[in-house]
Amino acid sequence: MEKELVRTGVSIRADLVGRFDETIFERGFASRSEGVRDALRHYINYYEWMTEVEGEHVGALTLIYDREITGVAGSIANVQQRYSAIIKSSIRIPLDSDNYLEVIILRGDGEEMRALTGHIMSLRGVKHVKLNVTPLNRIHEGKR
Repeated sequence: MEKELVRTGVSIRADLVGRFDETIFERGFASRSEGVRDALRHYINYYEWMTEVEGEHVGALTLIYDREITGVAGSIANVQQRYSAIIKSSIRIPLDSDNYLEVIILRGDGEEMRALTGHIMSLRGVKHVKLNVTPLNRIHEGKR
């Protein structure tokens, strides 16, 4: 059974489309549509994986944000304050004159980590967010 295709329009900055086009060319996609479908599948898989994060975990949340956006650093600090029980450490370094990289080390409930990640992702000025976690039970299972 053939699945119905839906046409949609999206407004994207020209520089981002250019980078996307270069990437899909390097990956061998026949069209931009194939690349968009692949990106959507990847995003959905990542989100579904994030929703299954349960139990105690350790992890690192990395983010890049534009320090020139008014209030972004304060907003990030406010979110971190709300999740201080699972934040063990963090470091922030300037990448260039406009951007900071922040790495937040986490230990605690996976659902709280997912919620923290979602709050950070929603902030204006945050350009990139990635959560990497490991369940603690896997670490303990690996002991010999």
